[in-house]
Amino acid sequence: MKTLRILLWLLFAAFFLFPLYAMADFATRDLHAGGRTISAWVNLFADDALFAAIVASLLLAVLTVAAMLALLVPTMIWVRLRAPWANRLVEFLCLLPLTIPALVVVVGLRNVYLWVTYLLGESALTLTFVYVVLVLPFAYRALDAALSAIDLQTLAEAARSLGAGWTATIVAVIVPNIRAGVMSAAFISIAVVLGEYTVASLSGFQTLPVQIVEIGKSDGPTSVAASLATLIFGFVLLFVLSLVTRRRRP
Repeated sequence: MKTLRILLWLLFAAFFLFPLYAMADFATRDLHAGGRTISAWVNLFADDALFAAIVASLLLAVLTVAAMLALLVPTMIWVRLRAPWANRLVEFLCLLPLTIPALVVVVGLRNVYLWVTYLLGESALTLTFVYVVLVLPFAYRALDAALSAIDLQTLAEAARSLGAGWTATIVAVIVPNIRAGVMSAAFISIAVVLGEYTVASLSGFQTLPVQIVEIGKSDGPTSVAASLATLIFGFVLLFVLSLVTRRRRP
């Protein structure tokens, strides 16, 4: 039984790691002179368009996470404490983006974005408003699981009885107890933003996934290097998340 388990682990490891090895091999291969080169990795910073796309995607991830947490955490806490009847409604609204195709979202928001770009400029960062909606289903589930694992009513009443305002109650009492859920929601949102292609492409903005596709038409190794870097970044986030979650277990 132990031998079979080891064989299965090796099989799964080969299944997941071999594509990554192939990507790393291709990204370090000199297609013209042969041998190995790191020029594709240097291009991640030397290529102005790609570097700008990386910066834009990272800023989008930060802004999306900040806006999502500012919107969702107080709302979910307030609904659970003061309006339990609205819990199903909030859940329905948060999960609704899963049922709407990206093409429909872009077409539906076209007129809205005419005003957004007029007021805020034609920056890729304006995609924050759309990305907040796109990450709601994933963030909601993570926060909902965290809030369900604590006695929210007792914590809030204890903090309020000691003179804490609602802001202090949420920030200093409740959020530390759902830190794992907040981290999960944040990391999942970052992964969604860094991997989102359809909305950005149809909207005409140059984010990292869009730029990877564009570069792939003329420079395959650089495109693969950027994709591999994104995957590694996602794996690092998952590893950090597992450490945080494990540390929070009793």
